[in-house]
Amino acid sequence: MCGIAGIISRAPLDPDAVERVSRMGETLIHRGPDGAGTIEAEQVAITMRRLSIIDLGTGWQPLYNEDRSISLVCNGEIYNYVELREKLRARGHRFQTGSDCETIAHLYEEYGDRCVEHLRGMFAIALWDSRRKRVLLARDRMGEKPLYLSERDGMLIFGSELKTMLSSGDVEFRIDPRAIDLYFHYQWVPEPLTPIAGVRKLPAAHVMTVDLDPWSVQERCYWRMEDAPPLDGDPARLIRAELETISEIVIRSDVPVGIALSGGLDSSAIAVLATRKYPEAMHAFSVGYETGGHTDERADARALAQHLGMPFHEVEVSAREMSEAFSDIIYWRDDPIADMSGYNYFAIARAARERNVPVLLQGQGGDELFWGYWFLHEAVRQSERKARRNGSVVSSLRDYLRLTLPKTRPRRAPLEWAVSLAGLRSSWDNFQRDRLSPRERLVFYNLTPEFQTASRQVSRLYSSRFQQSLGDSTPFDLFTLPQPWPALDILITRLICETYLLENGIAQGDRLSMASSVELRLPLVDYRLVETVIGLRKAHSDLGLSPKAWFRQAIQDVVPEWVRKRPKRGFQPPVRAWNRALFERHGHLLNDGMLAQLGILEGDACRRLAQGPIALLEGVPLSFRALVLEVWCRRFSALAKSTASTSLQPLS
Repeated sequence: MCGIAGIISRAPLDPDAVERVSRMGETLIHRGPDGAGTIEAEQVAITMRRLSIIDLGTGWQPLYNEDRSISLVCNGEIYNYVELREKLRARGHRFQTGSDCETIAHLYEEYGDRCVEHLRGMFAIALWDSRRKRVLLARDRMGEKPLYLSERDGMLIFGSELKTMLSSGDVEFRIDPRAIDLYFHYQWVPEPLTPIAGVRKLPAAHVMTVDLDPWSVQERCYWRMEDAPPLDGDPARLIRAELETISEIVIRSDVPVGIALSGGLDSSAIAVLATRKYPEAMHAFSVGYETGGHTDERADARALAQHLGMPFHEVEVSAREMSEAFSDIIYWRDDPIADMSGYNYFAIARAARERNVPVLLQGQGGDELFWGYWFLHEAVRQSERKARRNGSVVSSLRDYLRLTLPKTRPRRAPLEWAVSLAGLRSSWDNFQRDRLSPRERLVFYNLTPEFQTASRQVSRLYSSRFQQSLGDSTPFDLFTLPQPWPALDILITRLICETYLLENGIAQGDRLSMASSVELRLPLVDYRLVETVIGLRKAHSDLGLSPKAWFRQAIQDVVPEWVRKRPKRGFQPPVRAWNRALFERHGHLLNDGMLAQLGILEGDACRRLAQGPIALLEGVPLSFRALVLEVWCRRFSALAKSTASTSLQPLS
């Protein structure tokens, strides 16, 4: 595990460029406090910082093949490295270290840029082939490890973090209006965009090759979850087999491994499966709130830890602590992400590092893969109804009327039911939406209250210049696809994994754990598990089943019934109390702040938002989204200024 950065140039690099790469590496020390390494050639300068996890003594990077014509740095862990080494040794390869990542250099000798197809794990790779004068950049299938890119003037700059890119001195702080509009609608910026114009992410499951002589840059996708072949068989048995495999190889480490444990089913299942294979006592870490309340899951987590004999550590956080750390959390998160629960990720990782546990398992991915969110089922159902129109105009409200009964969970469900007028209001809204929207537009993220709030209100907050700069782009573009649509259950699964899971869950999990030099591992986003679920879904869909039915069946004999029957609560802090604390401390920053200076929001809008308004049932207030972006602009523009390569001009 580490952080990587570099510059690849069409022309020979001058000493100043090498110095800039060194400066980029310094911003990654938190990702790799244990050491550094470099690769240098006439047109290539690459740096890395190492967090020692496997082969503590000799696994220093760069890593090489036998004749050192191939050198590489890698941010990540290759979980199947033991099996790969055995196969490569049988083909005559000789290993110099015990590092999991050395397998990549030898795989490249065998398979070229298709080497990544043999890797099971999380990774962002930079490999230098001195014979072919080629650089290979690659990213894992589900996007667990980030890689930012900027291409300009015959030069390609890359790095593990956005702050690293700005520290190069070659990247200006210029806001991308489309990315900012998407942020206000989604609470994060969808990949491959970033908030900075001219900087993007290498998409997940992509390989980029840069040939120096002659200069050529090519990029390709090497994996898509929807390409998994149909898989017939017992879902519980097949899913359990993959869970058993990943829980065995994901704990490979030469340092202690712990788990971030909530009261939820996903992390509980990982805890049960991993502790059965881990050779020592695995430590569990859980977070709660000084006010307690229904969102505090420490008691449930503690009960399972005691059941499994796990040492248990709880972290209690307060609104004051969160508000004091707010600016730093935004800095460490890299991209602006308006998720109040982000502080919880940070607090758990910090507690693990303090107890000398530099690797954490976490349960992200289960909700996205197994229908854990209410709106995913609904997105499929409503998109199917829209597809049945086949281009015809919606003329009857009868097909949309849907009376519902009140639910008792989550706690705000009865209020949501009342506001929806027992389903009549939402029925009318859905009818109007489908009647007025293009037939190519899926029903997807526009079901979420936060997206709907932004669609109704945010254009009134934007300055006229900002509104004009958006052109024809809309936040619906991400889920506007030509009909006929492919299988909607698989399409919606792909969309939620490529959007919310990737840019909210995975992104802030990676950045906020690495802020404390802790490696986060996510067994439930293992690509073989994903392919198994998609393959089964192609053979016989699970849409008609209860949420997470296949997952529950797969683990029912090992996870206690009292855990499996717990209602879902979500990883939510006390939103209103935390919002109030944030705006008491930081709200004034919006008054004539950078969002107004950069021409994003109108000054009057900033002053209204500075009061921290939060509507009834609003989970992520527009005021909170604006405050996160305001602080993000301040921190990252200051970083860019320090490199004397910034452009803080408002929109023209």
